[in-house]
Amino acid sequence: MKESIISVHDLKKSYGKHTVLDGLNFEVECGSIFALLGENGAGKTTTVRILSTLIQADSGIAAIAGYDTHRESESVKQKISLTGQYASVDELLTGEENLMMMGRLNHLSRHLVKKRTAELLEQFELTNAAKKQVKTYSGGMRRRLDIAISLLASPKVIFLDEPTTGLDPRSRKNMWNLIQQLAKDGVTIFLTTQYLEEADQLADKIAVIDNGKIVEEGTAEELKCMIGEEKLELTFNDLYAFQNAQELIQGQVHDNERRISIHTGSTESLRQLLNTLHEHGIEPSTVTFRKPTLDDVFMDITSRKRKEHSANA
Repeated sequence: MKESIISVHDLKKSYGKHTVLDGLNFEVECGSIFALLGENGAGKTTTVRILSTLIQADSGIAAIAGYDTHRESESVKQKISLTGQYASVDELLTGEENLMMMGRLNHLSRHLVKKRTAELLEQFELTNAAKKQVKTYSGGMRRRLDIAISLLASPKVIFLDEPTTGLDPRSRKNMWNLIQQLAKDGVTIFLTTQYLEEADQLADKIAVIDNGKIVEEGTAEELKCMIGEEKLELTFNDLYAFQNAQELIQGQVHDNERRISIHTGSTESLRQLLNTLHEHGIEPSTVTFRKPTLDDVFMDITSRKRKEHSANA
């Protein structure tokens, strides 16, 4: 088992009477990709801000590379880099100038800045565009430059907040490859994302945060196993058939797609279900089997927790 580089124990944070983090606990291994998933307001941003020393927790311990993010914040800052949701680069400067400027602002020597700039431009496939103003760059190029800047000081941990927001599918795939390569090179990636497919593809470990607590944690496959095996999905072109089918079979209803999802169960139960629809003159337009996705996991967890909160209220 790899050594942990991020350790969070019983972290709490409130704003007035509103509790944002309520005893948060998790560990992140060195050189891994860790994804924190949660709905808006679940505590993701607050967690990242505490870990990156931007704010302080009310209580609990958050440590990076053995340094306390509160008491030893300067040491923590030397180990980390934070890349926000939107590229923070100067459009009037060239890519090379952006890197050189940020290197100097980070108090790196001129020799090291020049060396790292050349290395990063090549690593991020920006050498040909190095002398061009950033305002001429595509969204994917700007995002690559932004992450390149965050690597100038060779951080041990990079916090990536929604790293592929606004990118087209090809640029998103290229960014995924880049993130995976960074992890292979030993950089620890702490990822927050609204794309569950992104966490599924990239993360070695996923934690789901809800109301300031980690409610589920594991690999993508471990989380998917929580909600069972394949689902049978029935879709209906005819609205009347779709409405009647809901009265006859138990499943998760998706009104916009006129789709009903049902846990597969046994072969006999599936045969009976389809026979029941047939006996009532209901024919689905498509019948497909689908394995669980992280979207299913996320919806299942958050819906279950919401019901628990309502019951305890």
